[in-house]
Amino acid sequence: MRATYEALCEHGYTALTAQDIADGTDKSKSLLFYHYDSKEDLLADFLEYLSEQFDERVAETRALPPVERLAAFVDWFLYGPGEDDRQSFHVAMLELRTQAPYNDRFREKLRKSDDQLRETLEEILRDGLEAGEFREHDPEETAALLIAAFDGARIRQLTSGRDAYLRQVRAATATWVFDDLLAEGASFPADRDPSTLPGVDQQHRLAGDLGDDDRPDGETDADESDRG
Repeated sequence: MRATYEALCEHGYTALTAQDIADGTDKSKSLLFYHYDSKEDLLADFLEYLSEQFDERVAETRALPPVERLAAFVDWFLYGPGEDDRQSFHVAMLELRTQAPYNDRFREKLRKSDDQLRETLEEILRDGLEAGEFREHDPEETAALLIAAFDGARIRQLTSGRDAYLRQVRAATATWVFDDLLAEGASFPADRDPSTLPGVDQQHRLAGDLGDDDRPDGETDADESDRG
């Protein structure tokens, strides 16, 4: 999965080959196709893997106050300049999204990912209501609006290369949405450094997990496979 991520970021979907993925491991292309019938099968499994990893990252932030969890969610989309690994992850996902209109399997996996995002944000908003940190609102409608805004901002940034756009959307969201959403006494950290997630070590970021080889020194892919 790590090799798939790195190859997808480097080559893009159209130019990606099984050999590109195999080159990132100690395995041959023939061994990859022993487990997968096609490149499409491998990438469908990759999308499923991303969903599982996202669930784990959400679980790690669940003990934080709702406002901090909301900030972490915003950071996932509206990351700061220089966040190359996080941007690479979103580029890879954008590559796969462009195939969804023509690929039922990808569309199904991406629909699941979209459901995860929406349900995660709705959970944060509901918890904030129960904790008295947020004013009364409709969590489903608010989540739909925010995800559309963040996703749109990220896609525009990726396709235009304008990093300032993410900062502008973040600032505008804090001013025009969160000011009305937060209860009296609660505040959204609009000026904080979005390159880190609150309470979570940077090495635990999803993009970092996939892009960085943080296994013990000397361990290979084969060693990792032996450990199961």
